[in-house]
Amino acid sequence: MSTSYEIALCPVCDRADDEELAGADDLRAELEEVWDFHLGRLREGTPTPSLTDRTVFSQGPPLRLSRCRTCGTVYRNPREAAHALVDAYAEEEVDPAVLRALQEAQRDTYHAQADRLVEIAGDGGEGVEVGSYVGGFLQAARDRGWSFEGLDVNEPVNRFTREMGFRVTCGTLDDFHPGRTYAAVAIWNCFDQLPDPRGAAAAARALLPAGGTLAIRVPNGGFYAALRPLLGGPAGSAARAVLAHNNLLGFPYRHGFTPQSLATLLEGADFETVRTCGDTLVTVADEWTRRWAALEEQAVKVALKAVATLAPAPWFEVYARAV
Repeated sequence: MSTSYEIALCPVCDRADDEELAGADDLRAELEEVWDFHLGRLREGTPTPSLTDRTVFSQGPPLRLSRCRTCGTVYRNPREAAHALVDAYAEEEVDPAVLRALQEAQRDTYHAQADRLVEIAGDGGEGVEVGSYVGGFLQAARDRGWSFEGLDVNEPVNRFTREMGFRVTCGTLDDFHPGRTYAAVAIWNCFDQLPDPRGAAAAARALLPAGGTLAIRVPNGGFYAALRPLLGGPAGSAARAVLAHNNLLGFPYRHGFTPQSLATLLEGADFETVRTCGDTLVTVADEWTRRWAALEEQAVKVALKAVATLAPAPWFEVYARAV
């Protein structure tokens, strides 16, 4: 079945005042670089399922990337129609062994997120995670005294998470009407993929009382936009490594917010941003990664985290309070 596309506006400004950041040929070249980069760092005989979230993503590569002249948000234009996007995630099949590996590799990240949530929202409470996937954050939140339930469109993955003892609803944020509010809503690693970010922020606000906490983690479109011009120059190898280790090369996302543009979007949905934290992509090295490549990934991400308070980071988290 062919993918349906539509002309896009900036998800923050709702305007068509954009500039082309990368065309079809540029993005095709970046995708080839993604494959070369990761295949050179994986052991011989790596099974195809283990390429998930390295070279294989739920969405196809962008046809073109735009950047809003007003707020700097990066987005696909044209973009996949909303129904096509939801179907892509709902129908994705992932090997259970890969799900277990992802859960293990990202354990430290989940617990760091849970710790930050406790710092901002306090000890204990009930919450819902949008895009709960393998349930890693649900477990980390439970370990910190919170009771989170999940919401995800992929039923096979939801069954995996339910087997861990968590409550998970299959569906989208638009369809989720539990008839109650929560102390916190978390949207890790999927807010950038949602068809309508402004609508999602409004739906999250409806799930929270005044003072409730919304936590979001997204790739930094401004970071990608700053580094991609370097790919063809003397610093190309370093820029390529930084982008690839953070899943930004080829930009397999629907939207790339900046900290400022995401704060603006949330303000329009009656949220006040209380903290922004720069970060890197979660660890992806596993048993199939060559030892030197795992050390390289670790070194790159440690260095980026060390300067995250002074310079833009490839990923960031925003914690906002409902007003």
